[in-house]
Amino acid sequence: MTFLEQLSAAEQQNGSLLCVGLDPEPAKFPTHWRGDANKIFDFCAAIVDVTADLVIAFKPQIAYFAAHRAEAQLERLIAHIRNVAPHVPVILDAKRGDIGSTAQQYAIEAFERYGADAVTLSPFMGFDSVAPYLQYHGKGAFLLCRTSNPGGDDLQSQRLASVEGQPLLYEHIAWLVQGPWNLNGQLGLVVGATYPAEIERVRALAPTVPLLIPGVGAQGGDAVATVKAGLRVQDGTTAGAIVVNSSRAILYADASVNFADAARREALRTRDLLAAAR
Repeated sequence: MTFLEQLSAAEQQNGSLLCVGLDPEPAKFPTHWRGDANKIFDFCAAIVDVTADLVIAFKPQIAYFAAHRAEAQLERLIAHIRNVAPHVPVILDAKRGDIGSTAQQYAIEAFERYGADAVTLSPFMGFDSVAPYLQYHGKGAFLLCRTSNPGGDDLQSQRLASVEGQPLLYEHIAWLVQGPWNLNGQLGLVVGATYPAEIERVRALAPTVPLLIPGVGAQGGDAVATVKAGLRVQDGTTAGAIVVNSSRAILYADASVNFADAARREALRTRDLLAAAR
């Protein structure tokens, strides 16, 4: 099953557009585990267990594991997701971007070491830095396009005078991913929920590729505006998948021993909010 097929299956089975981001910060753990990096797996696994029937994907952010020397816990966590939610794809949020030979090693890391179904990448170094990931048939790659941080304007909103029509940089990336770079239908785009007008523009330029949309929840993105801007339905089916990520609002909904119950309630609320916006 390809990554796109996995997304579609998870969306249908769980009735969800919600992706839960797994960004473990021991300093924010429930009081009985506060500050203990050895509990990263236990914390994330508890979140997975209570949200596995509510999500379209899980998105572990590799930096939150590597910073605490917890890569082995990340491997264990992805294996756990495979066991309890085999229908839910895993997007490794790594934002890699390097030359082809190094990209090959990063692709091995993402798809062979961790067994992820998709990975996030920076397209700044061009197509040859993306191509090694596309050698993995059925795997996906989301390229940074219009990100949720204010500093994204520094580059992403600059005009390209040398390109016909003088598009903004993020518009050109969307065009590349919809067209010449997307050789086997494996590519998607990262667009921030904090910029719904830009989501709508990206969707117009890339009507069929999946969009990974972070920024709902703690970053202030509007869930309803996000769905209306990014979702396109033709003949009753989704033309281009949207994967709406929420991390901190779900992970840290409660600091007591009942943190997992609170996380489930917040995930359920967000899933239903996204579904209603359809």
